[in-house]
Amino acid sequence: MILSVGSLGLWWPTIDPFLFCAHHDDAYPVGNEHMGPKASLAGRNLGQDFEGVDGWRMYHGRTVPGFPQHPHRGFETITLARRGYIDHFDSLGAKARFGHGDAQWMTAGSGIVHSEMFPLVQQDQPNPTELFQLWLNLPAEDKLVEPHFAMIWNDTIPRVTREGASFTVVAGLIHDAVPPTPPPRSWAARPDSDVAIWSVELKPGARCALPPAAITSNRTLYFFSGSSVSIAGRLFHEHAAVRVRPDVELVVENGHATAELLLLQGKPIGEPVAHHGPFVMNSRQELQQAISDYQRTQYGGWPWPSDGPVHPRSQGRFAQHADGRIEDRDP
Repeated sequence: MILSVGSLGLWWPTIDPFLFCAHHDDAYPVGNEHMGPKASLAGRNLGQDFEGVDGWRMYHGRTVPGFPQHPHRGFETITLARRGYIDHFDSLGAKARFGHGDAQWMTAGSGIVHSEMFPLVQQDQPNPTELFQLWLNLPAEDKLVEPHFAMIWNDTIPRVTREGASFTVVAGLIHDAVPPTPPPRSWAARPDSDVAIWSVELKPGARCALPPAAITSNRTLYFFSGSSVSIAGRLFHEHAAVRVRPDVELVVENGHATAELLLLQGKPIGEPVAHHGPFVMNSRQELQQAISDYQRTQYGGWPWPSDGPVHPRSQGRFAQHADGRIEDRDP
């Protein structure tokens, strides 16, 4: 039932319809007055700091960690914010602060520019920040749809527990947990796409059986936290990406420490992929057009005063959409 096994680093191996998966897990120290790390940045390659010195990275940030403004076209980003905060701003005029179990689902479509910064709001204690970012491809007919931005707040994400196994369900049905509705032109919105995004926490000694998926789907289980698990009868002591047969029940058994896994699943789109940085199209010609369009239009321009803006320290979790609609989660 196990088809292949891969190793885990910052970037994890994925398969169609997923393009990319990154696990950002940073033990940020206390924050300074600018919501950056109250620690020396000497010796770091600021603007390209991915080394993980002292257990954390600045990424492309120079004062606040994170990813200042950058474009996307032709796919979707799904961000699962497990710990810490993410400050979002985009070229549509939308902005948000989310974290602590929230998720964001953004259809880049014809083109969007956004920033994702990790403000270190706590000045009297560390600011651990952990998130997954997934890239889900779009089929050719939807590559140039209108961009769409949606928040999935922590208290609206379905969770279900069975015999020591807890499932957090962002996409795809399992047991009686009905997932949030994906964006309207997402591959996941198609009834036959079989897209599933589940995080699974197993208590010590817990056993769970994952129901079969469609035979046409790809299914990968990522064991990323814990000391050991058994997947389909094979014992793993090292964290790993485990691609499995989709059409059979998958039994996972945990060892003596709490373990966590991420499941990504879906019917492959099965189209050519032309990929360059933040652009994903179907041909080299389309890729060149995506870059040319960005250089000419900036995908609507950047309406914010800096490349990596952050909200005030006191700001709670919220989202303001491009149409002016406001969701306030921490009034």
